[in-house]
Amino acid sequence: MVCNVPTMLTWLRILLIPVFVGAFYWPENLRVLGVMPSHAVNIFATSVFLIAAITDWLDGYLARYLNQTSAFGAFLDPVADKLMVAAALIVLVEFGRVGAIVSLIIIGREIAISALREWMSGEGQRSSVGVAMIGKVKTAVQMLAILLLLYWDDIDLGRMGVLPTQDIGHVLIIVAAFLTLLSMAYYLRAAWPKLSGK
Repeated sequence: MVCNVPTMLTWLRILLIPVFVGAFYWPENLRVLGVMPSHAVNIFATSVFLIAAITDWLDGYLARYLNQTSAFGAFLDPVADKLMVAAALIVLVEFGRVGAIVSLIIIGREIAISALREWMSGEGQRSSVGVAMIGKVKTAVQMLAILLLLYWDDIDLGRMGVLPTQDIGHVLIIVAAFLTLLSMAYYLRAAWPKLSGK
């Protein structure tokens, strides 16, 4: 197993998942006592997810900058991303912040495209389903939506009014689901010649 700075950051992202999920299941009696009230839980979980999102960008940047790319790192990085996003969406569904259908679309697409890329890699055609711009836009919108839905509470902007975090988060997660389907169609189209045997 390769052990370098980018890979360690990827492992950190995976290790943050139980910390992130566990925050929402802090003993209810402690919340009542004021040790970790609901707002603090939201802030803590949002912070952990934000750290994970930053490490997602940072490990890729460092891998290229330090010339520490590896086959194992290339495998582990998307796995860590998908685990973190799936964990966040499942928690958000349980707490009624995201609809189950939207979450199923996003998680189902991630599984399907990962499987497609793995199969195409075995066929020596992985580059044809490499990350496209639409996939990057989808990821950016999706991450922002999840952050807002995790934070949940409106943000007071003073004289500028109140930022309706929930409303913006709901709109963005629907946009993310649409982009998810669009990007899946793009990748399937790119892989269609191989899938159809042409």
